[in-house]
Amino acid sequence: MPRRGENLSIMADVAVAGDRPDPRDRARALIPLIRECADEAERERHLPERVAAAMAAAGLYKISAPRDVGGEECDPRTQIETIEIIAGGDGATGWNLMIGIENMGFLGAALARETARKLYADDSLIVSGALNPLGRATPVAGGYQVSGQWPFASGCHNAGWFWGQCIVMDGDAPAENPGGGPVLREMLIARDDFEILDTWHVSGLRGSGSHDVLATDAFVPNERVTAAMQGGMLPGDGAGTLHRFPPFNRLAYNKVGVATGIAQAAIDHFAALASEKQPRGSRKLLREKVSVHLAFAEAVAILGAARAFVFEAVDDVWRVVDAGREATPDQRMGVHLACSRACTEAVRSVEILYAAAGTTANFVDCPLDRCLRDVRVVPQHIMVSPQWQETAGRVLLGLPGDSPFFND
Repeated sequence: MPRRGENLSIMADVAVAGDRPDPRDRARALIPLIRECADEAERERHLPERVAAAMAAAGLYKISAPRDVGGEECDPRTQIETIEIIAGGDGATGWNLMIGIENMGFLGAALARETARKLYADDSLIVSGALNPLGRATPVAGGYQVSGQWPFASGCHNAGWFWGQCIVMDGDAPAENPGGGPVLREMLIARDDFEILDTWHVSGLRGSGSHDVLATDAFVPNERVTAAMQGGMLPGDGAGTLHRFPPFNRLAYNKVGVATGIAQAAIDHFAALASEKQPRGSRKLLREKVSVHLAFAEAVAILGAARAFVFEAVDDVWRVVDAGREATPDQRMGVHLACSRACTEAVRSVEILYAAAGTTANFVDCPLDRCLRDVRVVPQHIMVSPQWQETAGRVLLGLPGDSPFFND
């Protein structure tokens, strides 16, 4: 059975902070629990608390958080592979971990250091979030009064905090930056101050619990206000390589781990099925059919090639940033192209296996059914959308980017 190599890049052997085992090993230890709870997550449309709590206790949500607040600042490959392992056990759980890693990585770098250290000292910390300016924040004494509704708040049922982006108001109108445009701030809202709306009625990634979050006149003190998307991150001289990595690239590469983890699980499920199933009207097992050989080889090759492209692209940017330089537009766009393409190809890999499995795959108790439903959701996220392939073509041909994410 073909398996992925785990030491293909310069980043593979980078040590993580502290004396804890490698996060990939910690992730593998949780797979029995994740698989045991996957059907419950699917049925309830959010992760069981014991799964999220176990990932928090294992420190997995903090692997991209700054070291100075107790995080590990793991390199991109380690993050992707950790998410892949969890997503291989259950796609929705992998998605929740991915979102938590991103939220807690950026939040830990954006908060004032004393506030961040106090917050991150909690080993059970889980933060849900949405960096879309769908809230309104009105300045009041000591902080802001916040109201808003944010969709797709994955993991909100398990989170003690919600980190939501807002437009700062000046009376009845948005406050303006000196250079033009609205003032944007992110508000860290305590669990008692937001409501979860039951909106996540979906086919794929049902267990991710990506419901809407609603806040109404919630008070957020100044120490829990950040400006992550408007330059308020760790200063350059205080940030390690990870926190100098282009932020929109960071918001893309971990989505890959969910897609490729689900696709690898589909490969494993198909291999087991092919060793047992004898198609109707055939004297051979599924794995003995030439058409299946070709389909299986194609699915494995597609996934492996797409995954390798991602690691090549992120390694390239990592080397540049680690040397103290800025990644070029071509390099940044290369990461986004690789990530977008990998998610698209992960879907195609699972679709090939689903078709080769025959009618069996159409039953809801067949793992390939859930794999296909789940993996199709990943490239619907804007950060790995197929739209980036057109943008990549523009940038790589020397034209200006047609997106505010890549406009230089």
